[in-house]
Amino acid sequence: MVYWRRPGSCTVPRRPDIVRDVTLPYYPAIRDLPSAIRPRERLEALGAQALSDEELIAIILRTGTHAFNVLDVARDLLTRHGGVAGMSRAGLAELARTRGVGGVKAVDLKAAFELGKRVMTLAPEERPQITSPQEVYALLHGEMSFLEQESVRVVLLNTKNRVQGVVQVSLGSLNSSVIRVGELFKEAVRQQAAAIVVAHNHPSGDPTPSAEDAAVTRKMVEAGHLLDIDVLDHIIIGLPGPSTDGWVSLRERSLGFP
Repeated sequence: MVYWRRPGSCTVPRRPDIVRDVTLPYYPAIRDLPSAIRPRERLEALGAQALSDEELIAIILRTGTHAFNVLDVARDLLTRHGGVAGMSRAGLAELARTRGVGGVKAVDLKAAFELGKRVMTLAPEERPQITSPQEVYALLHGEMSFLEQESVRVVLLNTKNRVQGVVQVSLGSLNSSVIRVGELFKEAVRQQAAAIVVAHNHPSGDPTPSAEDAAVTRKMVEAGHLLDIDVLDHIIIGLPGPSTDGWVSLRERSLGFP
């Protein structure tokens, strides 16, 4: 979601005898935005899963600066660190260097990321359950949407579709000459996963599947049958836009799936 900024006008004296009208950017405070697009109100109305990474970070930060609202600060953090994954790896000092953050907010962010990591170490019955492609996107897009290279991730699931783990299989293009389909199942076999969901990103931001994406998906599904590991879906992750939600499910489009 793009948050609007409107130009404001102020008068700045340059010399006692000269006054010029200068147009400066105006950054509306969160309280000045319509309630329908304020992060806290959106979370209350739609649930946390409906919010972007930028909005969730803004809620943790709470406030911005005199010149930049908290959404600007959250956006700056994501850009500087290459997304949520980069932020989670950054140290306190790195986070605190971003304008509007500082030491206290850096601690708040690190605590939130640590809680997220601990979710992945919970007992199987307490782990997130994947029931739709939207939930796969929600799980991965923070790490994958802003990558400059294609990255392939495999979500490992147990018999109840609860997440056992997420592994990165490859950086680079997803095609048969770069990645062998067998590599996608290596960790699934080791961890005795019952099913997997494969995801990769399109650095262009356009998640439209290519012919190669469909061909590799077909090979994945066939290999899964041989190994008795269900391939539930293949998700392509891009960026949300006017004509896209930011992701595509190849299963929903019957590409590579029977």
